[in-house]
Amino acid sequence: MFGDCHIHMILDGVYYRAAIDHQKEKPDEALIRQRLSDYAVRGITYLRDGGDAWGVGLLASKIAGEYGISYRTPAFNICRAGHYGCFIGKGFAGFEEYKTLVDRVKSLGGHFIKIMVSGLMDFDRFGVITDTPCAYDLCHDMIAYAHDQGFAVMAHANGDEAVSNALRAGVDSIEHGAYLSNETLHLLAETGAVWVPTAVTIANLRGLGRFPDAVLCPLTELHLENIRKAASYGAKIALGTDAGAYAVFHGQAVQQEYDLLKNAIGEKTDLVLCEAEEVIRKKF
Repeated sequence: MFGDCHIHMILDGVYYRAAIDHQKEKPDEALIRQRLSDYAVRGITYLRDGGDAWGVGLLASKIAGEYGISYRTPAFNICRAGHYGCFIGKGFAGFEEYKTLVDRVKSLGGHFIKIMVSGLMDFDRFGVITDTPCAYDLCHDMIAYAHDQGFAVMAHANGDEAVSNALRAGVDSIEHGAYLSNETLHLLAETGAVWVPTAVTIANLRGLGRFPDAVLCPLTELHLENIRKAASYGAKIALGTDAGAYAVFHGQAVQQEYDLLKNAIGEKTDLVLCEAEEVIRKKF
């Protein structure tokens, strides 16, 4: 069984605010252990967390070994002040503040740095991203500083400009990556960065009535087609579910994501995923 290279232990797949409120004051160790146990029963031995500001992922990383799981966390994600990601991570207004946050990750025992360089897909409007992309120069400086401190860098990135900027700046992994051009898909292959496309976060929304299927269905198809193309270009693609996001439930989403990736990549799916996960395990 493959690992899940992108989860959010603090979230529950139902309602992010209630899930965060439940563990804001103190991580719910019993709940964390329940989820770790379920992952272990499913044969999932590697988890890479997206971070949170309240120590949930950090606690999970400390006890995951009891379940035979290697658990990696950035401690918390780092975002531009006033931009997407601050609801679950920590924001910075200037580069010195960013450096202080990276140093804080190191002091807490975080394993890598996660930066937020775009917003989300707008599931009501095809082709729209909810926030402005991070400029190339800032991406470059953030990634370079994190690398200098010995960290690999994961980037939450949607939209062609945000993903292209992060790749050209030397990022180690791209998370989500909606709406990519052929040029950027080739860039994924050329840079060797790992793409964790989290297709299930789109596909699982279909038919629920929360967002229009007229947007979700073509978006799912476009995302799967881009995964297919990226794999054919030689890009590294890893399995990650964004577990905890709406309608993406811990544990069970791994098989759902695998099925989507196999539909896109075909008979070479296992080889592609194994090679990419090996890179992630070594870097992160």
